[in-house]
Amino acid sequence: MSKPQDILQTIARYRELGIEEQIDYKKFYLYSIITHSTAIEGSTVTEIENQLLFDEGITAPGRTLQEQMMNLDLKAAYEEAQRLAAQHTDYSVNILCRLSSVVMKNTGSTYNTPLGSFSAADGELRKVNVTAGFGGRSYLAFQKVPQALTDFCLWLNTERKNLHKDDILAAYRLSFVAHYRLVSIHPWADGNGRMSRLVMNMLQWEFGLVPVKVLKEQKAEYIQALNDTRDKEDESIFPNVMLGLHNKNLLAEIREFAKSQKDDTTLQPDDLTTLQPYSLTSLMKEILVYCKEWHSVGEIAEHFERSRQYIRGEVLPKMSDLLERKYDTPNHPHQQYRRKAEM
Repeated sequence: MSKPQDILQTIARYRELGIEEQIDYKKFYLYSIITHSTAIEGSTVTEIENQLLFDEGITAPGRTLQEQMMNLDLKAAYEEAQRLAAQHTDYSVNILCRLSSVVMKNTGSTYNTPLGSFSAADGELRKVNVTAGFGGRSYLAFQKVPQALTDFCLWLNTERKNLHKDDILAAYRLSFVAHYRLVSIHPWADGNGRMSRLVMNMLQWEFGLVPVKVLKEQKAEYIQALNDTRDKEDESIFPNVMLGLHNKNLLAEIREFAKSQKDDTTLQPDDLTTLQPYSLTSLMKEILVYCKEWHSVGEIAEHFERSRQYIRGEVLPKMSDLLERKYDTPNHPHQQYRRKAEM
């Protein structure tokens, strides 16, 4: 089990390797954050499907309009959050509600209550009480939400200003505690999880940190950490778990990057005589063998245990003279590849 301080060594190694300096890396990292955040809420849209949706406007077959709009809305909210973080904007109830309205723009509902109607799509605070799932404990009574959210913003602004800019661990911990406190208030009828993760990442961008992804595979551990923090009234629990998950995820990226760099070593082919005088990496050779039949980017990436981003952006473009495409349209959602020459 990793210690909280381990993240400092991992981040140092991560930045030493220049992983963040790759072309379009920050864009794809953001897409990954969005995909996993909505997946925690039930979306089944994949990272590659979001890339096509965000960059090309191509919708994914078999995915509902609701979940695709959820991803588009969250992307817009994150872009606004990045802008606010860059300006070191103070937090206020109005700003949080504005961000919530972007998160819920196309999926939020209107609620009719004895105290009047309110709209999640407009980012309005809830006028009903909510519980944490079936048989769960109730969140803060709705009458107390406006003051609690005001107090939250005052606390967060004070902590931001008092934070030492070089204290990485303290900055991460503040972002995690802010996440926990905001989701515990549960200010809105819907979208509280996405908003809390967005504020967490917004703070991390402001502090110049590597943003944290909560992978969909880590949902159970993530939710349990929130519950344990609440049940034990110990705000150190959630930050410690999140630091461990972040450390684990960054180490996985470092291993993937190191593996890709090893595969980029230029080798002279010794068994592809018909393809001379090309210089191929070992991975490229294996792809040519694998692509005797038609295969998609996703199939190639899964077969060789590489990321789709790496295969699509770094490997296949270098093999354009060796592989034929099934469709002439650039970025076709069903594109497949097959080698041109027989070995």
